[in-house]
Amino acid sequence: MRRQFPWLLVAWFGLLLAACYYPVIGRMVRDWYVDDDMGHGFFVPVVSAWLIWQKRSALLRTAYRPALWGLAIVALGGVLLVLGTFAVEQTVMRGSFLVSLWGAVVTLGGMRLLLDLAFPLFLLVFMIPLPAVIYNQITFPLQLFASQVAEITLSLLGIPVLREGNILELPSQRLSVVEACSGIRSLMSLTYLSLIYGYLFESRLWLRAVLLALTPAIAILVNALRVTATGLLSEYDPELAQGVFHSMEGWLMFLLALAVLVAVHRALGGIANRYGKLG
Repeated sequence: MRRQFPWLLVAWFGLLLAACYYPVIGRMVRDWYVDDDMGHGFFVPVVSAWLIWQKRSALLRTAYRPALWGLAIVALGGVLLVLGTFAVEQTVMRGSFLVSLWGAVVTLGGMRLLLDLAFPLFLLVFMIPLPAVIYNQITFPLQLFASQVAEITLSLLGIPVLREGNILELPSQRLSVVEACSGIRSLMSLTYLSLIYGYLFESRLWLRAVLLALTPAIAILVNALRVTATGLLSEYDPELAQGVFHSMEGWLMFLLALAVLVAVHRALGGIANRYGKLG
């Protein structure tokens, strides 16, 4: 039996969460705007809301029972908010918002509703920037890897290059593989898109898992190709390694990474279908 959507109840919990977390959400949105690595943050809540809306018919046909113990999860989120505020720890404060949101979902419809909305609610994790400690541990190795691949490839192409850490000395100029060129941006965005792509276009859980596992390798290798292409283009015209041309190159390489992800999915899916029929 189809029920009416509980707009008033959902709006009430939404307003309470917004009132309690307005400063946290405001600072997080500001980070999305100023931090290029988190530009995808604007799309995360919109996509999650769209995925939930796509499930609305099934949700309204299901009998959910409110669970008051969900308020304990909301309270836990409040405790984390207080602790994060006193410790000036943004990640804890932002994570507490998700805990409170999940608790509100349990309060409205029990664990069954939380499980039915598990995927779109999990995706909200991607709107929280990585903690600085983790970010710094990831970016520098990525910078070194991209520099090493570029050094080897450019040498094979006959272009003299001397690498010192993440700095490439070319005949035309010096290229520094900074944090923005580490590939962390495409790694985070491509991982997010890989999850959504697998959810929408692949029903086999094992193949979704394989795609997700291959996503970091695709993002890292394509970024190394981007650094190599930058060094190659700079030998023809140094202006191509900076400014708008450099930004356009980044977008093109991200589209390439996305295309590679789709191609890998189709290849693996074709192999699985072929051997499945033979079996």
